[in-house]
Amino acid sequence: MSRTPDQDGILAVLIVGAGFSGLAMAIRCRQSGIGPLAIIEKGEGVGGTWRENTYPGAACDVPSHLYSLSFAPKADWSRLYARQPEIEGYLQDVARDHDLLPLIRFRTTLVGATWDEARALWRVETDRGEILARSMVSAAGGLHHPALPDIPGRGDFAGANFHTAAWDHGVDLTGLRVGVIGTGASAIQVVPELAGRVGHLTLFQRTPPWIMPKDDRPIPEARKDRYARVPITRWLERVRLFWRLEVPALVGFTRVSKVTARAEAMARHHLKKAVPDKALRKKLTPGYRFGCKRVLLSDEYYPALQRENVTLETGAIGRIVPEGVAMADGSRHALDALVFATGFDVVGGFLRAEVIGREGRRLADAWADGMQAYQGITVAGFPNYFILLGPNTGIGHNSIIAMIEIQVNHVLGCLRALDGGKRSIEVHAGAQARFVERIRRRMKASIWQAGGCRSWYLDGRGRNTTLWPDSVLAYRRSARRARLADYRVE
Repeated sequence: MSRTPDQDGILAVLIVGAGFSGLAMAIRCRQSGIGPLAIIEKGEGVGGTWRENTYPGAACDVPSHLYSLSFAPKADWSRLYARQPEIEGYLQDVARDHDLLPLIRFRTTLVGATWDEARALWRVETDRGEILARSMVSAAGGLHHPALPDIPGRGDFAGANFHTAAWDHGVDLTGLRVGVIGTGASAIQVVPELAGRVGHLTLFQRTPPWIMPKDDRPIPEARKDRYARVPITRWLERVRLFWRLEVPALVGFTRVSKVTARAEAMARHHLKKAVPDKALRKKLTPGYRFGCKRVLLSDEYYPALQRENVTLETGAIGRIVPEGVAMADGSRHALDALVFATGFDVVGGFLRAEVIGREGRRLADAWADGMQAYQGITVAGFPNYFILLGPNTGIGHNSIIAMIEIQVNHVLGCLRALDGGKRSIEVHAGAQARFVERIRRRMKASIWQAGGCRSWYLDGRGRNTTLWPDSVLAYRRSARRARLADYRVE
């Protein structure tokens, strides 16, 4: 692969997105001497999910020293679980320290991309013009397009209303009657923050989540100083945290097992300790197996729901009306503001820009039967096109940063295979089909299929095309190196 700018201004690699994945890909390309490269970012700054999600209480549920790039460590994390501003600041520091800012074209949105067979390159259309690149890496992720609920009358509400991922900081909710729809990860964090300052909060719950204690607290200054002075102690802490989170997956967390029952017992104990009222506790007890939906961490959510100014509504919503929410049973909740904590359109996020590969085949058509990719990274019929955090690479038990680094290493192997005048690299359809079939077999026994719930992990046909059904170690064995026998290099 060319290490110097093409005389026609063609990039060696174009990266889409300046969050964790995009920055990691750019750093590792530079370290490997691969270039020229550029990053396009639809926002005004780096940070990805952590730049866009600024709702009150936004924080990570993975320990800070594990939720960071191994080759860009941070010794002075302020808390065991970092909050949004600190994570966004970390990513800004990474971009600056690795001199990536000159490579990033901010406020540039991907519109579409078409493979030019004759010239063996991608013609990438953005809202600021065309970019030509030999290879293209999608590092946009799936958690950036808000999913709004299909509730009748949603557009009729007369008050302020917005999604947690598009928080309107110009609206002062102090003293207002506020409704929150949804009980996922963002709701668990935003409800305690709102409960202390709104006049009244009504939480509309369809399904209660399993919640475990978080035990978040500041990291002592002495420990931060030790991490800075003796880097091996920071590394050992990262290793300790990795194994603490990895062991459950190795012993059965991803399927219904004895581990499931033990985890449920721990979560019920946490609920019983936090909520003395039996009637409320019953409403907050899930009716599906632990892990079927995302397991959440919080020490503040249950206490918030017991405040005098908070109502937990478990009935079915009939429709949204100008004055608030009308329930299916005819009752009504008068509201001044409405917050949707309803997650993201993961599948749609991958397909918002039209990607066209060999022989005019659209990625949307290739995924008509469900998202699928070899190792979650490459798709047959789409040469020199790589996806980070693609199909079946999400995890619910450990740090997603570990998965990102594995995938970046795989992509680097593919890019290196283009040295020596090679024009394209494309996964064989058979290799992709075998990988997808292996995933589907493994999914049949997974907690997400057998746990008795309906979640955003599943597509319209009830298949999990989102998560990796095993440990991080298993994915590392599977995907860390690009097996060129599974690829066609021309």
